[in-house]
Amino acid sequence: MQTDFLVIGSGIAGLTYALKVAQEFPDKKVVVMTKATADETNTKYAQGGIAVVNDLENDSFEKHIEDTLIAGDGLCNEKVVEIVVKEGPDRVNEIIEWGARFDKEKDGDYKLGKEGGHSEYRILHHKDVTGKEMERALIDAVAAQKNIEFIKHCFVIDIITQHHLGYLITKSTPDIECYGVYVLNLETNRIEKIVAKITLLATGGNGQVYRTTTNPSIATGDGVAMVYRAKGRIENMEFIQFHPTALFEPGLKGQAFLITEAVRGDGGILRNKNGEAFMEKYDPRKDLAPRDIVARAIDSEMKKTGTEHVWLDCRHFSKEKFIEHFPNIYEKCLSIGIDITKYMIPVAPAAHYSCGGIKTDEWGRSSVKNLYACGECSSTGLHGANRLASNSLLEAMVFAHRCFIDVKEKVRSVEIKENIPDWNARGTAEPKEMILITQSLKELQLVMSDYVGIVRNDVRLQRAMRRLDLLWEETEQLYQSTSLSTQLMELRNMITVGYLIVKGAAFRKESRGLHFNTDYPGQSELVQNIVL
Repeated sequence: MQTDFLVIGSGIAGLTYALKVAQEFPDKKVVVMTKATADETNTKYAQGGIAVVNDLENDSFEKHIEDTLIAGDGLCNEKVVEIVVKEGPDRVNEIIEWGARFDKEKDGDYKLGKEGGHSEYRILHHKDVTGKEMERALIDAVAAQKNIEFIKHCFVIDIITQHHLGYLITKSTPDIECYGVYVLNLETNRIEKIVAKITLLATGGNGQVYRTTTNPSIATGDGVAMVYRAKGRIENMEFIQFHPTALFEPGLKGQAFLITEAVRGDGGILRNKNGEAFMEKYDPRKDLAPRDIVARAIDSEMKKTGTEHVWLDCRHFSKEKFIEHFPNIYEKCLSIGIDITKYMIPVAPAAHYSCGGIKTDEWGRSSVKNLYACGECSSTGLHGANRLASNSLLEAMVFAHRCFIDVKEKVRSVEIKENIPDWNARGTAEPKEMILITQSLKELQLVMSDYVGIVRNDVRLQRAMRRLDLLWEETEQLYQSTSLSTQLMELRNMITVGYLIVKGAAFRKESRGLHFNTDYPGQSELVQNIVL
């Protein structure tokens, strides 16, 4: 297949970009590819809302910028922060025009929430399913565009570059170019090639690298791993944000149910095993401190008391108001026997968001020509060492727009690459035992959770690296000798992402933001981004 625009991923970043290029170029073809269904994305699971300054009487761009910079702990790109905050209102108004519905007060003004790290009420939301509502609006808008083709159930194996034409490529090779992708069609089990003028990666996060995560099963870091293999630049992978309050369910592994930060914004109180409100011991902002501080505080309390969770106390809430703002949380808790008006909610941190990723400039351009990235798979410089709550949906829309602006002229001068070779699968056979893959995945998630979690040290990181080296070696042997499957490719990608997280963490000889190393509890004077 040949196309002008290829979009990998169907979350808010990918669909916003696809919709814009399709409207701008009604005569050109836009292909959106996803390995699952169109709406199974990280966007769908974003509960809290989208942070945007839309009340200039009580809020300001300067305050939002300052809050973002404080959360980012010295590593934000200040120019990018200003771009996202100031361009944000236009992008939010755009998605409202496309049909997204945010909650309003009786007088018609939008309801504004407040979350950890924010100095003002500025979070727009749709009950506790904001991401799902925004995804719905975008899918409806995309469906109305005749020149957008959705390809579902296709797994991208690799980005096509000069390497596939027989050239030797290294990190120092100038002008590495992207010509499209090789994909495994999961319905036909055939490996196909899609050649494109411009490719955008919007592949989401990598939470499945950890044993417990708020991310869906598709969040396996595919885009980051592909760009790293293509010798593109990856940045700041050590900064993995753990959401402080995922619902704790005994024995659960995989995707955990998120209890949005907005619950604490509305007055929820964290308590330890003994019923004590403990956050005041860790930060003057108490339960509304930034996520890195709250997650470490919970981790500390759990270790002190020998428990697997702490409690979120919402018993003082009005039942009617809680159900109005958080209907899904109320129903989920009730389904496991927790009436929030009578009992506290058991919560524990879970892997939630990757602040690092594919290094891009302020227009979403990666280090590989004609390859763009936006959304969680990218590292734009907005988040620095820690993402401010509800900034991710905003960043995705702003950078999807900026990618669109940049490609508008560029696409006219890019030629489709001819003579791309077919994928070579000779010499491979069906895997004899799936346990070779499933057991390696369990080992990876255990290693990352136990050694590279909220709190780290050099010994743990060294152990993690040795174990990942062995897993990589075993998995590469499988990859070379067996036919490809989703499970094998996801495992391969997750091992690569795990390696990048550990490598970045080992290089950073300090504690900053989401990276806390007990061997280096302070910050160094040298502040830099770690590019791999």
